[in-house]
Amino acid sequence: MTDTERPRLWLVRHGETEWSAGHKHTGRTNLPLTARGRAQARALGRGLARLGVHFDQAFTSPLDRARETAQLAGFDTARVMDELREWDYGRYEGRRTLDIRREEDNPDWLIWRAAIRDGESPAAVGRRADEARDRLLAAGGDNVIVFAHGHFLRMFAARWIGLPARAGQYLALSTGTVSILGYEHEYRVIEQWNARLETGDRDAS
Repeated sequence: MTDTERPRLWLVRHGETEWSAGHKHTGRTNLPLTARGRAQARALGRGLARLGVHFDQAFTSPLDRARETAQLAGFDTARVMDELREWDYGRYEGRRTLDIRREEDNPDWLIWRAAIRDGESPAAVGRRADEARDRLLAAGGDNVIVFAHGHFLRMFAARWIGLPARAGQYLALSTGTVSILGYEHEYRVIEQWNARLETGDRDAS
């Protein structure tokens, strides 16, 4: 694969939902976007249009919040890829870190270090991210856009640069943002992370 054949992956975290706004772990629960989340998605589409980038391929998680973001951003033909689903949090689904710390009397509890009962381990999500990466790279094209979820995309980026999936802990990612993964020479890099695109208006708040 030559430099010109190496695609850039544009990672989009979906717009705000009621649970993301409330800092609740949102894995497989199918939630719609809030009004603010829909505004973020539309603003994202305008920001991408202003960049003038041609996207050869578009993919989305099957969960409604990612698909709705893709549609509102102008990618209503994005193909569903099951591997892009969010982390399955098991018994921690719908719960806030602060509440879990109080309930378990553990002020240092973090989902990244927890034993996930009835869900996925970080290593399992990392393997799924690797599978998604290989499928995305095989899809072809110079620019591929992906609509998915906060923790999954953080783990995806960690795996992209050869780190354990748990290293995604250190890559904060806000709703309605764009990140770019690419190459420098023959190795994979994070070109841009957690960017709010300029749209020329105030609808991205």
